[in-house]
Amino acid sequence: MSEHVYKKIELTGSSTTSIEDAVNRAINKAGQTLRNLRWFEVTEIRGMIDDNAVGYWQVTVKVGFTMED
Repeated sequence: MSEHVYKKIELTGSSTTSIEDAVNRAINKAGQTLRNLRWFEVTEIRGMIDDNAVGYWQVTVKVGFTMED
């Protein structure tokens, strides 16, 4: 295993569909401007209630990526 240095950022994704979709949206958006994404961890899950049902999900994730040399 090579010796890597990682940077970690925090993102919040949202979705009207699911928690998983909210995570995927956040990671996909990060991947449009960042390289070498390696891992994520979910740190918060929230949602909005609309007419006694889940209106949308919000998921905060920490995303780690390898720093380039």
